Amino acid sequence: MRGTGRGTGRQAILDAARHEFGERGYAAASIRDIARRAGVSLSAMYHYYTGKQELLHALVNGSGQAYFDSCHKELESAGDDPGERLAALVRATVRYRAEYRLESNLTLAEWRSMAEEQLEEFRRRQFDGTRMFKEVVEDGVDRGVFRTPHPTDARRGVIAMCNAVAQWYREGGEESVDDLAERYVELALVLVEYRPTTRRTRG
Repeated sequence: MRGTGRGTGRQAILDAARHEFGERGYAAASIRDIARRAGVSLSAMYHYYTGKQELLHALVNGSGQAYFDSCHKELESAGDDPGERLAALVRATVRYRAEYRLESNLTLAEWRSMAEEQLEEFRRRQFDGTRMFKEVVEDGVDRGVFRTPHPTDARRGVIAMCNAVAQWYREGGEESVDDLAERYVELALVLVEYRPTTRRTRG
């Protein structure tokens, strides 16, 4: 997990905003408290960010890029088999939702607070994320290794299951994120009725 120590400049402000939004909620958090927590003056604060809306966008945008980077890294090592590629996406999504719980939940609760251009960017990311799963599931169905008669519903179920991790997961529990991710991989493969041509090894 990411550290919570105070950084410098822009990163210190982002870290402070994460904690203020998490503890107080977006509406109740103040720019003054964020600046105080970051250890910077208000003028320094406004040098980097114009206000809470821009901070919200920076947090959501930065975590979103981290998600896609993780997906692409997992897919690069997954090979060509649709089951392994779906497993790669599930691992990346579960780990992201566990590590970026605050950003995930802020997005769900506060998307209306984004400016229109920021909201358009957010929707594009949503579409791109869904498309990655859609392409893998369709490939698996076309190649006969995903036997589900309901691929769209199966794909929606897999995505919803992974996204829900942000709502209940807490760091420091009995189960590691990696173990949780592998369990969700097994559940996802059941949903698409994966029938591999060769025996699959656990990730």
